[in-house]
Amino acid sequence: MNFLDFFRPAAAPEAQSRPADHEVEPAPVAAAPAAPNVQASTGHLFAGLDDPDLLAFMRTGGETASGAYINASKALQNMALLRCVTLISESIGMLPLNLVERGDEKRYATEHPLYDILKAKPNSWQTAYEFKALMQLRVMMHGNAYARVIWSRGQVLRLIPMCPGRVKAELDDSWNMVYTYARKDGHQVPIPAEEVFHLRDLSEDGVTGLSRVRLAHEAIGIAQQAEKAAARLFKNGVMAGGALSAPAALSETAFGRLKDSINEKTGAENAGKWMILEEGLQAEKWANTAADSQHIENRNHQIEEVARAMGVPRPLLMMDDTSWGSGIEQLAILFIQFSLQHWFTIWEQGIERTLLSKEDNKTLRAKFNERALLRGTLKDQAEFFTKALGSGGHAPWMTQNEVRELQDLARSTDKGADELRAPANQGKKANEPAATA
Repeated sequence: MNFLDFFRPAAAPEAQSRPADHEVEPAPVAAAPAAPNVQASTGHLFAGLDDPDLLAFMRTGGETASGAYINASKALQNMALLRCVTLISESIGMLPLNLVERGDEKRYATEHPLYDILKAKPNSWQTAYEFKALMQLRVMMHGNAYARVIWSRGQVLRLIPMCPGRVKAELDDSWNMVYTYARKDGHQVPIPAEEVFHLRDLSEDGVTGLSRVRLAHEAIGIAQQAEKAAARLFKNGVMAGGALSAPAALSETAFGRLKDSINEKTGAENAGKWMILEEGLQAEKWANTAADSQHIENRNHQIEEVARAMGVPRPLLMMDDTSWGSGIEQLAILFIQFSLQHWFTIWEQGIERTLLSKEDNKTLRAKFNERALLRGTLKDQAEFFTKALGSGGHAPWMTQNEVRELQDLARSTDKGADELRAPANQGKKANEPAATA
């Protein structure tokens, strides 16, 4: 089969003879404007001739070196990748994304229209969590995530996610970013850069991001083939724990008693019980072979490879039991600093680039509240807030209402609740004379 066979219909119509003069030739049927679906000989369906997966299919022959074909949807069938993507996407989705005033006050800009869009309702059918999680999923899987920005009188009204496979981003001859969106009917719609909220991952040209799934497709392919090998073993492999051998054929009576004895010894309640063997039967227990151990080791190694590609610490993939317990706090800090901080910066600077005007950027900024993932035990929080309020002679750096806000409590109306308190215990200076009776 050659390359052109990918684009031919499954069953080509037979050649028809030219109609006679007295026959009426049927009117030609207008071609549909929509781009046709393309199906390769391997059975993989592409959205059209401009589908990025089709280009990757043609460049690589459609398969990895391991024999697996990997695209965004198939890659998520790997449990390690699914865990990495859902962990980061759900974390980005649930963390508060605030619009904060610049300066010493650092108050939330609740009066600005963009605050509610980022915080509660980006469009008419998605919550803020759903929008952020979807955009994060797409930028991790495809390298890019796009949302159409609906403006009205200089203010953002809605953010509408666009499928990455239908958006083309490029620089024009004037070095300006331009976007083209392919509608379902095949019509190409140009969109100016100020109307597209674009999140891009690591990029070679600064225009479009690189897909981590595509970069790691060999590692993911090996992992999927290892899973298939394990599945075939469970389906077709011999799962017996051992064998019984005899120097000669068993009699019908001995075979019947042996069969009944085996059936009677099955089940958890019969674990560890012995069997009575007759007519020279010998029992041989099968142990795990070196090949079985190597297969398990290979699967664990591929989990590590996927974790490296997605930037997720190995213990968060439920791999190392020894890393839990006392080290969970440090593990959370590691995850935020080296896995999420990268995405925080992409989101925050993307919002400031597209969704805020030049004037708004002078007074406002977008900020994730990562402290929601860093809350320790109640004992640790109590110790921290006690020192933050100035207990034990420490210089206070938080007010009572700031502490209450972090704990999702209502603001206090008490006098001084918004002021820094004096340290509770002021130690005496070294040169201060002692009090006399």
